Amino acid sequence: MIYATVDGHTKKICQKLMEVLKEHEQPADLISIEDFNGDFSGYDRVIIGASIRYGVHDKKIIELINTKQPELESKRTAFFSVNLVARKPEKSSPETNPYVVKFFKTITWKPDLVETFAGMLEYPKYSFFDRTMIRLIMWMTKGPTDPKTVKEYTNWDKVTAFGARLAEL
Repeated sequence: MIYATVDGHTKKICQKLMEVLKEHEQPADLISIEDFNGDFSGYDRVIIGASIRYGVHDKKIIELINTKQPELESKRTAFFSVNLVARKPEKSSPETNPYVVKFFKTITWKPDLVETFAGMLEYPKYSFFDRTMIRLIMWMTKGPTDPKTVKEYTNWDKVTAFGARLAEL
């Protein structure tokens, strides 16, 4: 399982998925995109998770997918996106989440499983610039703008269910 995270929440979701895989007796490794050496040879499946910041997934994840697509296509694969837009029920599926829809229009890789999870809003943790920009985005999307807001939107039952689907992959 390879992940890219900005503030750590995607890693937290990955850790939950790892617990579910372990419960299903499915061995897995958890590797940050920053530490991944690009070698998929020891794996029969690849799970990629990435968060959104300012409307895009981590460029290293996109680069990995684009440069390793033939290898990815030779394995069972899954992808999940973590973003705050998914906090809205009507934008919480891969088919309705604008970031996921846009992402798959820009690449040709088609994973076996795709999911979308709502992330976490943690204004006090952000830099002044990020806090200001995210508050503006949240104001435009009718979300919380109080700079003291800390709110986890992740549906952990949905994460667990996805983990069970991964175990069957």
